[in-house]
Amino acid sequence: QVFLVESGGGLVQAGGSLKLSCVASGSIFSIDDWGWYHQAPGKQRESVASVASSGTTNYADSAKGRFTISRDDAKNTVYLQMNSLSPEDTGVYYCHADIILYNGYRSRSWGQGTQVTVSS
Repeated sequence: QVFLVESGGGLVQAGGSLKLSCVASGSIFSIDDWGWYHQAPGKQRESVASVASSGTTNYADSAKGRFTISRDDAKNTVYLQMNSLSPEDTGVYYCHADIILYNGYRSRSWGQGTQVTVSS
């Protein structure tokens, strides 16, 4: 059983910064791809950033130049540094991980989500 636990959300004023964290726990052998997703009020969940085990990163156009995804494999943790936040960034942020378990099985898991609210 794999659990992803997110933290770091909260209320911030426009132009401010937040750093989100997501920690995976369980019988984890390795994590291939990490991703962060954003779900704005009334909209579908969309990819914001991803990072592969190779270190290769990808960002949504809206996140480029403002957000940075990083990973710490020793801690089974992924981070999302968010700078220059705007009200459009408001919503729930979810982490996702492609995980290889010690028994060889693959697990694709979601975090519970953390709320980010950016005031004008």
